[in-house]
Amino acid sequence: MSQRVLYLMICGAGPADRIAVMVELAQAAGWSVHCLATPAAVDYFLDLDALIQLTGHPVRTEHQRAGQPGLPKADGVIVAPATYNTINKWATGIADTYVLTQLAELTGLGVPIVVLPFVNTALANNRVFLRSVDELRQSGVMVLFGDGGFVPHPPQTGGSRLDQYPWRLALEAVEHLYAQ
Repeated sequence: MSQRVLYLMICGAGPADRIAVMVELAQAAGWSVHCLATPAAVDYFLDLDALIQLTGHPVRTEHQRAGQPGLPKADGVIVAPATYNTINKWATGIADTYVLTQLAELTGLGVPIVVLPFVNTALANNRVFLRSVDELRQSGVMVLFGDGGFVPHPPQTGGSRLDQYPWRLALEAVEHLYAQ
């Protein structure tokens, strides 16, 4: 039996500094983890060399070039930490980064996708964000937001909440979707 493939879509938010937690949880559960990262995640939060060493795979940040090996077919996707920007763009069909293009395609293919946001209460209370969360849910995406999921923090307190970021919830959710 081949190993299940998880795409871990990493956005530019504080918990990205601790992405190894998610990778290690997924690997312990039997997933081969392939990371795809937004430009902000790469520029501000990730140590790409360490992530490559941890996963054993290159971190994808751009579209595939001629001769570059493609990604294996995804069995599940986790978007974490998912930012206000990525959630809103994805929900409205904007695909101006590699990660957003992949998310648009994977949504259309019906691959199990779990989103674990990291937003503050001011952003979370924005009607645009709430509409985007609803749109993604209507598209079959599991967004772990609100009761039983990610609970937003007051503005400018995100740094104090990084250790409580619920990585395990995302893994449990993608495991559940994959099993269906």
